[in-house]
Amino acid sequence: MISVTVVVFVLVLAALVFGACGSPANASVVDKHVVVYYEPGRFVQGVANRGIWSWGNEIMVGASGGAYLYKGPSVHGIDRSQPRQELQGRSLDGGETWSVERPIDEGSIDFFSQAVDCPGDMDFTHPDFALNLLLNESGDGPPRFYYSYDRGRTWKGPFKLPSFDTPGVLAARTSYLVNGKRDCMLFVTVPGATGKGGRPLCARTVDGGKTWEFVSFIGAGPEASGIMPVAVRLSESEILAAVRSRGISSYLSRDNGGTWEHVNDPVGDAGQQGNPPALIRLNDGRLCLTYGVRSEPYRMCAKLSSDRGRTWSDEFVLRDDAANWQVGYSRSAQRPDGKVVTAYYIIDPKLGPEPCVAATIWDPGK
Repeated sequence: MISVTVVVFVLVLAALVFGACGSPANASVVDKHVVVYYEPGRFVQGVANRGIWSWGNEIMVGASGGAYLYKGPSVHGIDRSQPRQELQGRSLDGGETWSVERPIDEGSIDFFSQAVDCPGDMDFTHPDFALNLLLNESGDGPPRFYYSYDRGRTWKGPFKLPSFDTPGVLAARTSYLVNGKRDCMLFVTVPGATGKGGRPLCARTVDGGKTWEFVSFIGAGPEASGIMPVAVRLSESEILAAVRSRGISSYLSRDNGGTWEHVNDPVGDAGQQGNPPALIRLNDGRLCLTYGVRSEPYRMCAKLSSDRGRTWSDEFVLRDDAANWQVGYSRSAQRPDGKVVTAYYIIDPKLGPEPCVAATIWDPGK
């Protein structure tokens, strides 16, 4: 017969193990949370829409904002009758502190008609290069892009993107791979074959942005669906893409984007309407996936893969204190010291009812 003392010891040991390894917040992994941008009376979101760029310990994130207007618990609290505004957060110390910039002025109601054809000859390999893809969130104008040779302090553009002969308006969010000086791939979303839903698409330029050509849909057949693709290069010919649906699915191309095969679903369910993936390749070769979960507890999470995306670690939580489902839309960058900076939007109950852009600094080595 097992003694009461032994039973108590086992229960205490199990509690200690769960507290160290299975608690909602992985304190041993997370260094700190910092606020990138918060302003009372202002709504902000869209880090995954706008992008992240890094040059060593200099990190820049994009977001968009507008006037805050509470519309109920299930609706984004933005006053769409007021002008939107593009924002940038910049850190010079690896994400520890941030300043806010507004170098792109989209306050004019005529702004969306100002995009022109790009002359081309962009140098994607310039050491201070950044490409910024922006969708027209009102849906009444062409998607557009900008580029910068000074780390986003000034931008050239806006320039038009083609529709690639698909119905509806292209949803252009910043997701790209540089192949060479004039050679770059975009990963964007177009409406589904019936004009509804979304299909992830890969496009390419080899003339520095003057022309963009359709390469492939990510996923097989016209029924393939998903939005907000991101991609990492695994080799000269292999690319792994992650796509948002209700969860997150991954696809592998062995022919440099020509065709794709489904690999797995790293995230089965990311909550209400899903959440877009952020995918980077770490300095040690592992893959890092971050995403928000829009079901209770509302949280920011990460997974790692050490076998090029064939399998993924268990989910670990970066934070689980979001006030409601408005959390996620992340992008990540790795610092020279190996730590990862993951930026996202969240309603932090310690600040107020408006969303903020925040960043979590964490150690993937732990």
